[in-house]
Order: sequence, then structure tokens, then C-alpha cells
Amino acid sequence: MKLNEKAFANASAILIGVVYLFCRFAVAFIPGLSMAVTRSWFHGFDVGRMWTPRAFSESFLLGLVTAVVLSWGAGWFFAWLHNAFTKK
Repeated sequence: MKLNEKAFANASAILIGVVYLFCRFAVAFIPGLSMAVTRSWFHGFDVGRMWTPRAFSESFLLGLVTAVVLSWGAGWFFAWLHNAFTKK
């Protein structure tokens, strides 16, 4: 089954954009839970010293754009690799 590279890349970019926005809102509205989840994902690394609950800082737009662009590229590359490995 061949994947459409552009469609897969678009879906990947939209998914990461939604997840990024969800995380930003979570930091703004439930910072304690957000910090707990972050600690669990980083195996107990103490993020408390560098934690800032400012979810919408000056880096918000840069983070959103770079996450979406990089996930689009990763999605396209994944679909391309999938198609290359599944050729008959």
C-alpha cells in the first residue's frame, strides 16, 4: 500500500500543531499537572528550576512554526521511506 507523501506530511503537521497548542494551553491552565507530566517524560529530571508557567511567551510562535514545519518534513520523509521499502 503506497502512502501519499504530501497527505501524510500534512496530517503529521496538523497533528503536531494541535498537540503543541494543547500543551501550551495545559501549561497556562494546569501548570502543576503539566510540570508533573514533563518530569515523568524526562525520567525525573528536575524541570522546576527552569520551569516558567508563561505559556504564551515570545517563543510561542517560533515553537509552533518550527514544530509544524519539522513534523511536515518528518511525515513526508516517513511516507517516502515507507513507499521505498514496500515497492514490489
